[in-house]
Amino acid sequence: MLLKDALNSAIAALTSAQVGSPRLNAETLLMFTLGCDRAHLFAHPERKLTPQEKINYQEAIAQRASGIPTQYITGHQEFWGMDLIVSPAVLIPRPETEHVVEAALGVIRNGVRASSPGFRIIDVGTGSGCIALALAKELPQAEIHATDISSAALEIARANAARHGLDRRIQFRQTDLLQGFDPGRFDLVVSNPPYVGESEEDQVQLEVRKFEPRNAVFGGPTGLEVIERLIPQAHAALKPGGLLIMEISGTIVEGVKRLLAGWSELRVVNDLQGIPRVAVAAKAHQPASVKE
Repeated sequence: MLLKDALNSAIAALTSAQVGSPRLNAETLLMFTLGCDRAHLFAHPERKLTPQEKINYQEAIAQRASGIPTQYITGHQEFWGMDLIVSPAVLIPRPETEHVVEAALGVIRNGVRASSPGFRIIDVGTGSGCIALALAKELPQAEIHATDISSAALEIARANAARHGLDRRIQFRQTDLLQGFDPGRFDLVVSNPPYVGESEEDQVQLEVRKFEPRNAVFGGPTGLEVIERLIPQAHAALKPGGLLIMEISGTIVEGVKRLLAGWSELRVVNDLQGIPRVAVAAKAHQPASVKE
């Protein structure tokens, strides 16, 4: 089978299965199968696939047609210019989460907070490690910590840190949110917590509901339940004036504002589509009006 014929057949199969962006998915999986880049696909349409390549490609397309995300088939996803390993043990990093990194770098580099040695950051619910790795890459002087309740997720995060030479920069710990950390230790808490409400489940893409880790997507009946536990823990873990930066959604933005009512410098950052995406708040020097 010629490369161009295999690609056209795959596009037709994915289109029939109502997979979004069928050409992009077909090309990505063909590049993965052949171990080549997109330029090779365009330059060699007459290249013949070996029998094994044909079988491997057809299997990959069948998996994608069944709903398995392309990233779980290839085992990779790019985030902040880094190629990250992903598996069904972790949420697939998304471009929206880069807004969390941007917000953190913005407050640090604009002089609101210093990135001097001893500046401590913790990424809560690190998953693939994407946020922690991005911050470690951009802030070589900072002390980075990362937590996750899942040992399988931490295994992926540690592997990603090692692949990018950041394993000595990030200290990983298996725990529920911030349990076990000394109070007043951190300058910055960042997190992409589960924030989708179970009542919204029907609105979530089927492949997300079916294949991505449920406890990384859904935060409880309203979507605020994990955040409601995280905020007081973050308040305890932060130094006075320290910052909490979280990924959120438009659905829960008012609830998040209510939970952060006792904090200062509260602001919400919209994503490129104008959807509330990141909440930023500073620990007030007076105790916040939340339950510790």
